[in-house]
Amino acid sequence: MTPTEFIEKLHARDVALLGGRLLLSLIFVHEGLQLATHFEGAEKAMAALGIGAPLLVATIALQLGAGLSVALGILARLGAVGLGLFCLMTASLFHTNFASQNELLHFEKDLAIAGGMFILALSGSGRLSADRALAGCVEAAKIGAPVEQHPSMSETSLPV
Repeated sequence: MTPTEFIEKLHARDVALLGGRLLLSLIFVHEGLQLATHFEGAEKAMAALGIGAPLLVATIALQLGAGLSVALGILARLGAVGLGLFCLMTASLFHTNFASQNELLHFEKDLAIAGGMFILALSGSGRLSADRALAGCVEAAKIGAPVEQHPSMSETSLPV
């Protein structure tokens, strides 16, 4: 077996997409949980920046909802676009004091994460995703065949 055949059997692209999705979503799920579990402190910190509780709640919902969406591969393209736009807004609203190396670093990281999210939105979540599994189950249910035996489960037939 050649290295190319071995990689094709492992479906390295899908494994890489899964790993990338998990790494990209980790920061959002973690931060969303931190904000939710320390809501009063987060609310005070956000108020100091001029951000009210409704926007804090929306931020928590976006970070947890879209973060889990990306991690699990459930409407991952939509979640990735939402988080990419969130990163662009965060960078442009909160990290523009370029005289501070720390702020510049946060600005650049937000831009990099946004770029990763937009690439994910274009590439899709791959075969190792909940969307793929659900699509296969729905397709198999339509014809009454077990999921693993249905011919439409090929790599090219289901949307990613």
